Amino acid sequence: MRLHKVARARLRQAEARLKDAGEAFLSCNYPYAVRLSQECVELSLKAVLKAVGIEYPKIHDVSDVMLLIEDRFPSWFKAEIEFLRESSKILVKKREISLYGGEEAFLTPEEVIDKRDAEDAVKRADKTYSLCDKLVAEIEKGND
Repeated sequence: MRLHKVARARLRQAEARLKDAGEAFLSCNYPYAVRLSQECVELSLKAVLKAVGIEYPKIHDVSDVMLLIEDRFPSWFKAEIEFLRESSKILVKKREISLYGGEEAFLTPEEVIDKRDAEDAVKRADKTYSLCDKLVAEIEKGND
């Protein structure tokens, strides 16, 4: 039961990031939308791992762990593992440049992250959050 409480807390934080990412996108702050979307995906995946009793590594991209333990997930969630892994990997790669830009080339975050990057990031974060929230809710319901 305690694991579900922690998982739900991670999802609350992920949902807040998702909301803020949407607002950042609407205000054309594309690098910030990408950064917040990455955090949403990270927190959502960590919520799922916690909900199934996995102590995840303290890194930003936990997608490889998802693949290792996919047998713990229902079939509908397993069908989305590749999307979840891909989203995590893509957004972790954009994490640093969304904050610092291309420092070696003296590029600002706005010069390396554009509207398409942000739109894709927010969509990935939204789907990831929704899938993870659904799974945690199912797990919670099953333990009532």
